[in-house]
Amino acid sequence: MVGLTAAGTAPTTAIHRRVAVLRAGADPAVIARLESGWAVMGDPQVLAGYSLLLPDPVVGHLNALDGRARAAFLADMALLGDALLEATGALRINYAMFGNVEPALHAHLFPRRGDEPAALATAQPWALDWTAAPRWSAERHGALLACLRAALAVRA
Repeated sequence: MVGLTAAGTAPTTAIHRRVAVLRAGADPAVIARLESGWAVMGDPQVLAGYSLLLPDPVVGHLNALDGRARAAFLADMALLGDALLEATGALRINYAMFGNVEPALHAHLFPRRGDEPAALATAQPWALDWTAAPRWSAERHGALLACLRAALAVRA
């Protein structure tokens, strides 16, 4: 069951709902609780290691955070990127924050590797075939999740 927001109303976005599940300790794809929020693996895994940073408490957008909270969120985003680089062997991380579909702050992190097919190597992640991507599962992605947790633990 999804919890209520601080105002006593049902969460309004997928970000609110996932943070509620994370707070309840019921999200198996959680990587870590960071200063600004939650690092989680994305579903589907359109690129192996695709992750998100979700703020807690949830806010509408980056500019809704005060200076300290904003700095913490951006630092946590870079910290998660460092862990993704280590755990996946990626060449770089693509970072994205939009909030147009789910109007709540969240950051997408996509590890990009040197072995991607040439036609996809320069494509932005939303141009990839999300319907063909494997759904996140502990069986398939558990080892990578453990690596990400370990990589974050040594940086915390």
